[in-house]
Amino acid sequence: MGNPSVTRSTMTHTIDLDAYLQRIGYHATPVANVETLRGLATAHAAAIPFENLDALLGVPVDISSAAVERKLVREGRGGYCFEQNLLFADVLRAVGFEVSELIARVLWTQPEDAITAQTHMLLRVQIGGENWLADVGFGSQTLSGALRLQADIEQPTSLEPFRLIQLDGEWRMQAHIRGQWLTLYRFDLQHHYPIDYVVANHYVSTHPASHFISSLIAARTTTDRRLTLRNREFTIRRLDMEPERRTLRSAAEIRSVLTSEFLLRLPEHAALDQRLDALP
Repeated sequence: MGNPSVTRSTMTHTIDLDAYLQRIGYHATPVANVETLRGLATAHAAAIPFENLDALLGVPVDISSAAVERKLVREGRGGYCFEQNLLFADVLRAVGFEVSELIARVLWTQPEDAITAQTHMLLRVQIGGENWLADVGFGSQTLSGALRLQADIEQPTSLEPFRLIQLDGEWRMQAHIRGQWLTLYRFDLQHHYPIDYVVANHYVSTHPASHFISSLIAARTTTDRRLTLRNREFTIRRLDMEPERRTLRSAAEIRSVLTSEFLLRLPEHAALDQRLDALP
């Protein structure tokens, strides 16, 4: 399978598409259609977990294409939205999709009228003249699959249904959870440049107000369940079932869950156990 070059305005990077497909366990031949988009997104979310260990350990988060591919594909790590969706955008372009990066204001657990910073990345994908949205990096509520960019229709996924609504000139991504529609984030379709994500990434990985530097956060989304870890609380959520929760007591127990449940190859960092033991 060929690996065509992927070019952004600031760099040229050739992604190893075969290595990525092996990493996510995707065995079909990818072509630029809706079936492939959904299949890649679903496999990616199940194989490459959301995690913030670098920010938690004070390690700079490099979102250049080469660094993201090395970390998430070759080193067996995960990452947060900028890493996840930048990698996915490079993959989609290598397959032949037309992709635009978007940026959003997170409203998850916030009031609908909250003014939050633009700290989340998602992707618009054009297929046969139609626009679709993909987002493999929203942590505990990551989209498994893709959504047609169309307002006010309920769109099924393997887990909860999602929908898009338009309000005050913006789009809002919503998921149907516990009988109600909850907003994940709001966004517009304006084109953004790589520097926009560099600035946002610096904020979320270093600013004292960012929960990514003070809390351990991990998530993995399969076709039938959502796995989340917030500090010491490990939770498994399945549709129409009560969540299963377990409190992890030690760094060794946290390590075990990260490797066995989130499929992570942990970084070799001298302070990792100390940081895990210090979690509230």
